[in-house]
Amino acid sequence: MHDNDLSAIVEADRAHVWHHMFQHAALDTRDPRIIVEGKGMLVWDQNGREFLDAVSGGVWTVNVGYGRERIANAVRDQILKMNYFAGSAGTVPGARFAEILTSKTPGLTRMYYCNSGSEANEKAFKMIRQIAHQRYGGRKTKILFRERDYHGTTIGTLSACGQKQRAEHYGPFAPDFVEVPHCLEYRKQWDVENYGLRAAEAIEEVILREGPDTVGALCLEPVTAGGGVITPPSGYWEKVQEICRTYDILLHIDEVVCGMGRTGEWFGYQNFGIEPDFVTTAKGVASGYAAIAVMLTTEEVFSMFRDAPEDPLGYFRDISTFGGCTAGPAAAIENVAIIEEEGLLANSKAMGARLKSGLEALMDKHPLIGDVRGLGLYAGAELVADRATREPLSEKLVGAVVADCDRQGVIIGATNRSVPGFNNTLCFSPALIADEGDIDRILDAVDTALEKVAAEV
Repeated sequence: MHDNDLSAIVEADRAHVWHHMFQHAALDTRDPRIIVEGKGMLVWDQNGREFLDAVSGGVWTVNVGYGRERIANAVRDQILKMNYFAGSAGTVPGARFAEILTSKTPGLTRMYYCNSGSEANEKAFKMIRQIAHQRYGGRKTKILFRERDYHGTTIGTLSACGQKQRAEHYGPFAPDFVEVPHCLEYRKQWDVENYGLRAAEAIEEVILREGPDTVGALCLEPVTAGGGVITPPSGYWEKVQEICRTYDILLHIDEVVCGMGRTGEWFGYQNFGIEPDFVTTAKGVASGYAAIAVMLTTEEVFSMFRDAPEDPLGYFRDISTFGGCTAGPAAAIENVAIIEEEGLLANSKAMGARLKSGLEALMDKHPLIGDVRGLGLYAGAELVADRATREPLSEKLVGAVVADCDRQGVIIGATNRSVPGFNNTLCFSPALIADEGDIDRILDAVDTALEKVAAEV
């Protein structure tokens, strides 16, 4: 195999790699796509085709774009000096990054390292359960989660999965996880004027039904991601915070997608003025240059695991093997520096506004768009077959829009195996470095694709 001949790589992939979220029967008639290089907003496949990546690595991860030499160099230098030691001890980049990130999260002072968003959420769930047993006689074990939200791939996190198709066939699940209604006003469940307040009150109704003394935590995404890019309505978060405080319920915000500048703030919850007890984040922490996830919490929660040294079960008896890797925090330190030095929080807000207004303009032009939602460089366009009835566009036609954008050299996403009958939202999460030309290219591709698909409806 020569350097410019990747046929052996393609065949090795076809023969041995099990891809994620993918029906492999498709490879009976075509080659797998191999992404071989990336620079800035662009990636190239094994055939030399260039694509503008509007989903940051496919799953909203590469926040600062591809080809960042300073991150690569920081990782190389660190792993040559000290690559790993278990989290029972500290490391230099681990301490430095914990100090840096907690400076961005007033009130959250302690950070637990692990290696994926699923695992970070599991850590929070375990802490909530341990608190229930050590502080409440084993009563407050229930963890509430929201319909359409997603928190990970493990059996534990799938127990808190608000996307039925993601969880289908993987049960039975862990007990004491209870679903609360979603807050998508476009698919309203109540005919009221203040929808945000009503959707939050629906959570309170579940708490009262289950018994407040049995509920330990409420776990929510600040903006729902794969369930349809859902920004909660005005008034929602303020009432959620009030409810949690009223019933002594810990508030766990899953920032795996929204964290690290995606919404224009360091974390999504900071757009809403709330004070969580747990924050979990992963994807954008190091922009995919190394595997890292973290769980942040308050000094009050942390103190519950250190105030009874005589109790052999009193501390958090947990380990994350690859939470001890130093590549993750080394990459994350540089990632944060890039976001700060290049003003990427402000850019996320500015380019996010351009993306959203552009999608709204396309909604005026194309009846297939029923609703546009989002915050920062994090947007969704829900497609419908009939705008009056809001009948969802078929998954086949939604896929045709994505495929046509791909044909034009722009990679976008769509809700996938999430909510039965409602996998109809186009998803956009370009890197925080996106400029006006990038946003306009994305919008032009969607415009062209919708024109073609409209003719098939």
